[in-house]
Amino acid sequence: MSNVESGVEDRGARGAPAVIGPPASAVQSVDRAITALEFLARRGEAGVSEVAAAIGVHKSTASRLLGALQSRGLIEVAGDRGRYRLGYGILRLAGAMGGRLDVTSQGREICEELAEQLGETVNIAVLQGDQVINVYQAHGGGAISVNNWVGRPTPLHATSSGKVLLAYLSRSVQDKLLESGLVRFTALTVTDSRALRRQLAQVHVDGYAITAEEYETGLNAVAAPVFGTHGAAIAAVSLSGPAYRLPVAELATTAGTVMAATARISERMGHLG
Repeated sequence: MSNVESGVEDRGARGAPAVIGPPASAVQSVDRAITALEFLARRGEAGVSEVAAAIGVHKSTASRLLGALQSRGLIEVAGDRGRYRLGYGILRLAGAMGGRLDVTSQGREICEELAEQLGETVNIAVLQGDQVINVYQAHGGGAISVNNWVGRPTPLHATSSGKVLLAYLSRSVQDKLLESGLVRFTALTVTDSRALRRQLAQVHVDGYAITAEEYETGLNAVAAPVFGTHGAAIAAVSLSGPAYRLPVAELATTAGTVMAATARISERMGHLG
């Protein structure tokens, strides 16, 4: 039997106590507690039996776990129905993190990975009035010459990020933004409002938007939304490149990789999916 197994403190050759990690049962309990909190976050409310089934334990084990979480204010009883929901203790923890939940800081590393993986330029963009503003840009290795889009306002209807953000606005807000008309930038710019609305509806089906030489001749792009805590599209991430290197036929395939990246950023921003 080893010293660790017998409970005797193990000391190294120099007499320093060895670092012994927590027992496996403690790690498993932490994992179950986190899973239970995530389950309640998705469901809103749940009973002990439902939580037990979700985390794969006996009802008595789930009851003890929920009792521990309740004692720390992380969950609370929902009325007198014996069901549980997240408690205000969650807000206390979230408050310490709130200032860091900035889409640029949370998405920078992921966008750099995306740019390196696909070899093209990646931008994070947010809505500002009736335009879209790029707030961060990562350069891919395939870019020979790269425009700096950071801080530059671009049109909603002629950019992939703009279409994504426009698609998730209410119909009344869309009407207000589009009532001034759709400016043509290239021969391929969509200037018919009915055609644009069909594209915006398709964004909800596909989960992404594309532009093919609509803002600049020879430039194609694909973008997907970043969602925040309450499910609103708070930003868009786009991948853009020369049409010869990023042809329309490949944009749908590329979109899957972009959407995977925005899903990771959305999770960091508190979106539960």
